[in-house]
Amino acid sequence: MNGRAGPSLVVAALLAACAAPRITQVTLLPQADGSPSSVVAMGAGGRQTLTEPYQRATAKAGSAAPPTLDRSSAQEVNARFAPLLAGVPPPPRRFTLYFDTGGTRLTAPSQALLREVVAEATQRSGAEIVVTGHTDTVGSVAANDALGLQRARLVHDVLVQSQFPSKRIEMASRGEREPGVPTRDDTDEPLNRRVEIVVR
Repeated sequence: MNGRAGPSLVVAALLAACAAPRITQVTLLPQADGSPSSVVAMGAGGRQTLTEPYQRATAKAGSAAPPTLDRSSAQEVNARFAPLLAGVPPPPRRFTLYFDTGGTRLTAPSQALLREVVAEATQRSGAEIVVTGHTDTVGSVAANDALGLQRARLVHDVLVQSQFPSKRIEMASRGEREPGVPTRDDTDEPLNRRVEIVVR
């Protein structure tokens, strides 16, 4: 049986004991954010699409029939797959830090939030971080590209000073090209002077 799903989908599989015919089961688990998801379970006799949390498809090895559908429950999944679920990484966390105009000085609330970013990054085993710098539309495109990168570099350096490995931090600048709030050119918009951080 083959399953196909989006990157945040968690699928639990179980092989039955050797004494019985080999059975493969796929259970669709709920997304952490409650968004809809699905997985296609394929067997020799056809396919079944799971679209609801805790739906389960079961296929027997060598069977010409399509997988059968039934429903599990949160309690059953947690009991049967506890070791597997314990190894599932937490979902990514997203942060946005804002800057005073024209430079790399964080606003006071964002200075406090940066400490939370550091705590999340250093407590999450094997974490990777993506830091993307943005600007408002004051100044040239080239200057804003450079400023966006300087802002991303500031966050990078704080993380590295906190013993987070530099090689696990990806930096980029989008300058003024992806405004949080669309504006005309040469507009001083505080919500566009930002760094977006994804800790995953």
